[in-house]
Amino acid sequence: MISSRASGVQLHITSLPDGRLGPSARAFVDWLAAAGQSVWQVLPVSVPDEHGSPYKSPSAFAASPALLEHPDAPVSPDDLARFAEREQYWVDSWTAFGGDLADQVRFAREWAELRAYAADRGVRIMGDVPIYVAPDGADVRAWPHLFRSDAVAGVPPDAYAATGQLWGNPLYRWDVMASDGFRWWIERLRRTFELFDYVRLDHFRGFAAYWSIPADAETAMTGRWEEGPGRALFDAVQADLGKLPLLAEDLGDIDAAVIELRRELGFPGMAVLQFGFTPHDPANIHHPSRLQDDQVVYTGTHDNDTVVGWWAQLPWDARDMVRAACRETGVDIDADREPSWAVIGLALAMPCQLAMMQAQDVLALGSDARMNTPGIEGGWGWRMDPGALTPAQAGRLRSLTEAAGRVR
Repeated sequence: MISSRASGVQLHITSLPDGRLGPSARAFVDWLAAAGQSVWQVLPVSVPDEHGSPYKSPSAFAASPALLEHPDAPVSPDDLARFAEREQYWVDSWTAFGGDLADQVRFAREWAELRAYAADRGVRIMGDVPIYVAPDGADVRAWPHLFRSDAVAGVPPDAYAATGQLWGNPLYRWDVMASDGFRWWIERLRRTFELFDYVRLDHFRGFAAYWSIPADAETAMTGRWEEGPGRALFDAVQADLGKLPLLAEDLGDIDAAVIELRRELGFPGMAVLQFGFTPHDPANIHHPSRLQDDQVVYTGTHDNDTVVGWWAQLPWDARDMVRAACRETGVDIDADREPSWAVIGLALAMPCQLAMMQAQDVLALGSDARMNTPGIEGGWGWRMDPGALTPAQAGRLRSLTEAAGRVR
């Protein structure tokens, strides 16, 4: 996905001071460039659900009009016709659902301007593709034959939720999708690659095997594993779209089949440093000593607490492991005084080609700045204060990034 050592910051559009595209988005790009960062990672830009989550969108294709800087900008009939011709596979599904095609044209304009602005400053944008769609959304109504009604999606117990997660999204009928060459997925990813330079593919393990929960179940505990489409899906997509700049989100209950599929496809996986310090598990695959160059390392993700919040709850023996890792990798930052910057230093020092940090960790914010808590409705509302990211912070991050050989 990335051919040289690099690093970046994760911050969703809604977490910008403006909460949308516009001046604060461009200011953030400028800050990233000053800080020596090459990648800006955002969450899905799709229409969120009633709780603000972009991972349960009513459309796998449409962008959220709430992100627009100029929601009332004029759109001509020719603009609409050209966009509808280019995006003909899905536009009818969205307009039939009640979506406004003019908003999609406006988003395409504004997003293209932001991407060009970022590219001119050496910053690439990484997007995010949720594996599933919302129940009774535009996709399910337009292509009902592609979705199951007897079971829904979720995951068994994992590091994020002790009792598993009942997501409730409809599962795919993979046999039906295979019969037409996975056209829906090809078009979905075509649309995605129009918007982003790199893409994080959410819940990659679901393509090897997925947790199938009876539609009437009250918890995720009653689910079972069922076989996913495996390599056939990605071979079909690649045959149509060419090389796929995908990052596989391979967190959670991962087995050898998931790792084998990822490596066969040549996709980097993920490692999260917050998961890596477990004294009871000396073979923890997220520990700094076990990370590899075919991974993207994160201080934390949108589903984690901030590093400061995590550190506050971390047992003393796990803190000792963090301090030891800093010493062994030459990170000269006191974890007790500045836990978030110590973990940022660790991430940058890893052999992984790409290191990512949350903006909240650069700002050394506590749990009040957490973006999401899996399995609990709500969240998604954190917003950065205007001017929070300063030139001094950019200079400090650039210095650490240069020392780690990650400034292009």
